[in-house]
Amino acid sequence: MKKIITFLLFLFYASLIYAQTVQNDSVVVRFTCLDQLHNETVQNVTATLKIGDKIFYKKASQKGVLTIKWLKNSQVNGSFNHPLFETTQKNYELKSNLDTIEFIVSLRPIKVVDLKTITVKPLGTPYTVYGSTVLNVADFEIIENGSLVLLAYKKQLKNGSEILLYNGQEVINSFQVPEVAEELIHDFRGNAHIVCKDHIYGLQINENKIGIATLDKAYFYAYIAPIVDSLKTKLLFSNFSKDYPAFNYFSFDQKDSAYAKILHIEDTFMMELYRSEYKWMDTRTKLWARQRELESGIDAEVIIGANYFTQSIYYKELYAPLFHKNDTIYIFDYYKDKLYTFDLSGNAIDSIPIYHHYQPKSTGWKKNLIQDQKTGTIYAHFELDGYSYIGKINLLTGLIENKVKLAYKYVDKIAVYNNEVYFIYRPFESLQNKYLYKQVMI
Repeated sequence: MKKIITFLLFLFYASLIYAQTVQNDSVVVRFTCLDQLHNETVQNVTATLKIGDKIFYKKASQKGVLTIKWLKNSQVNGSFNHPLFETTQKNYELKSNLDTIEFIVSLRPIKVVDLKTITVKPLGTPYTVYGSTVLNVADFEIIENGSLVLLAYKKQLKNGSEILLYNGQEVINSFQVPEVAEELIHDFRGNAHIVCKDHIYGLQINENKIGIATLDKAYFYAYIAPIVDSLKTKLLFSNFSKDYPAFNYFSFDQKDSAYAKILHIEDTFMMELYRSEYKWMDTRTKLWARQRELESGIDAEVIIGANYFTQSIYYKELYAPLFHKNDTIYIFDYYKDKLYTFDLSGNAIDSIPIYHHYQPKSTGWKKNLIQDQKTGTIYAHFELDGYSYIGKINLLTGLIENKVKLAYKYVDKIAVYNNEVYFIYRPFESLQNKYLYKQVMI
């Protein structure tokens, strides 16, 4: 019995000595998981730690720390996993005289697309494209890359204005207009111009830079404004005059300098009234018109009509716009109720009847066709009870399809780009400045 007790005491002291030895040879290992990009701890990292033949599975705490206790001078193979980070695998040597060894596990984020904040609104709800508590938007032009040229002012347009180049997110360039600005227009190439009282300023936009060139106003309206569009080597232009109820569309081939007439537009009823004005003039005015005819070669009836009939309430300027889409030219002749189509050489292809301009008082027809600069689609503008409607024109049938009602009343200047309607608006009796909005076509 005494021998058994002695043996048990020996085993007890031996185990205590072994445990003390193991404790002296072990070390606490702490793995801290950090986001390599933001240098922040990462939670919910799972680790697979392999030591010899043993495998341990650990999960990081809320502070991104994993802890394990093992013998010194060992080697740990660690694999660290997280859904938003690349898997990191590395061997760690447990060599230290300290009781705790610290390791930093650097995790590289998986490459993801950082999406900007997207505001989702119900269909037909306008979005604010540009709004400012300082500036009002007076006019705008959409340039080729989808950016916007804005004509803006603080209190009154006549007291000073500035041009803003706006990419939809921020103003990337701006400058003060040197004169009193009236409006923005674009030429046949789509280049924006500032119309001022005495001059016209052409804008040359190259990425984030704006160049400005002064043009003589008379020169612009005589030689640039009549050009409607360009087709490779050809220019499409007209001899339209606001004081004469007829004009022609022509093409000019820059290769051989050849002119060709495409179509004659005339309001025959208006022309009859226009010329008959001569009959009712007094003798002195007739003599004056005859003298001017001898000097200029222009018919005396035309001179009387231009100077007198155009000032009456019965005279209306002609509206028969030309558009170019793909390989076809479209001309809307509202005085013959026809939509004419031509090829790029100016040869007639077909004509179809159009009637959407009839009964303008009930339909709200505004004599305003708008072409989407991106898609080429042509829309007609109507207005009823202050609300504007934009209707797509079917170029095969001439009918109006899918009329879209704009959300606000009495909007200013309407343009369409990439199936979105842009317009300027300020709420009635509101202190808000004039903002630029857009509404998706649905």
